[in-house]
Amino acid sequence: MNDRTLVRGRADRGRSAPRVRPARTLLVGAYAFPHGDATSNRLRQLARSAAPEGERTLVVNDWPCELPFPGDVGDLAGIDLVTLRIRGGNRLTRMSARLTRPVRVLRALRRLGVDRDEIGVVLLPMAMMTLGNWAVLRLALRAPVVVDASERHDRHQFARGWLTPYFVRHRWSTFLATRLVHRATAVTGALADHLTGYGLDVLVVPPQVDCDEFRPPRTPSLADGLRLLYAGTPGRKDMLDVIVRGISRLAPADQRRVSLTIAGVTREQAATRSDLDPALLDAVRAEVTFLGRVPRDSVLALLGGAHFSVLVRPTGGYAAHGFPSKVPESLAAGCPVLLNHTSDLAAYVHDGAEGLVLDGNGPDDVRRGIERALRLRDEEWVAMSRAALSRARESFDHRAWQARVTAFLADAGRR
Repeated sequence: MNDRTLVRGRADRGRSAPRVRPARTLLVGAYAFPHGDATSNRLRQLARSAAPEGERTLVVNDWPCELPFPGDVGDLAGIDLVTLRIRGGNRLTRMSARLTRPVRVLRALRRLGVDRDEIGVVLLPMAMMTLGNWAVLRLALRAPVVVDASERHDRHQFARGWLTPYFVRHRWSTFLATRLVHRATAVTGALADHLTGYGLDVLVVPPQVDCDEFRPPRTPSLADGLRLLYAGTPGRKDMLDVIVRGISRLAPADQRRVSLTIAGVTREQAATRSDLDPALLDAVRAEVTFLGRVPRDSVLALLGGAHFSVLVRPTGGYAAHGFPSKVPESLAAGCPVLLNHTSDLAAYVHDGAEGLVLDGNGPDDVRRGIERALRLRDEEWVAMSRAALSRARESFDHRAWQARVTAFLADAGRR
């Protein structure tokens, strides 16, 4: 087994680099960090808000064996990144990587010259809360473990229910966290309530963004047509069929004024990995474009050229506990959202301000929402775009959370 350690950030500048300061936060991950998916994006901004002003969070990330390694990610503001890499993507290699992960993390810290007394708190994503990770890191570093809960799955999301290994591991990690740790960050109030029911101290931290990464919107006039965007992997959590069906119920003339871009899946993938009925696409007169999986930079560019990002979700269950990261990103791009309220979204997206709120999650709700969007004047849309930008900077930018997150983790370290 070939285990390579790749160091990025201030810590990779050789022996002349200054030693890290005491009581740093250590975040341990196993994702396509820092830009690979929604979880990586959440952890990147959480790590930045976990570092006090002028400091940097230490992130040790075990790159997923099955994914191609992207190479040098460059310097990350607020983060010193150490990337562990094991070659090979077969099942045995992945299992070995999981079992040996905490030991390899400790070896990486030792090679980096980080003493255990310099780590004040270990921050673990909930999915990485295993007995091995908790026991080895907690005992070896003598630092409290704080978990980050960004989702709570229910069995109805999976075709095989409790027979789905991923779902079983998810529930097992949650069980361990509620018995072994005392503090957690949670993405929504409902998830925080679930954890506080077990006696944990919980700080609610929604998905964060860096507003400075987004360019000003470049959206054309509504007179040229309404541009809608769905960006993500719908699976069973987003109701893509309802969106397209709602468009199909518009008057024919209105349909021709609407274009929907779907980034994240191809047309073939949408037919098998979402609720979308492919036959519906042949009947709709609006322009529907599938882009497949696109890089993050392309998603940001698409947001900058859309009038609304659109999202429809079921109520309760997973949707009540999760917070779609595509909403803060859309707002930060100055792209209002057209959605129904789930989880904590009502606190951030107000009808006619940061977006248009649907009455429900049915096709006719979508139709009525789009009809409202079609009646907007350009100056009304501009006002909504500005409200979206303001909301993103006030409620989702990582800088707005720095004081709260650092204080919460520092208190965990003192306790």
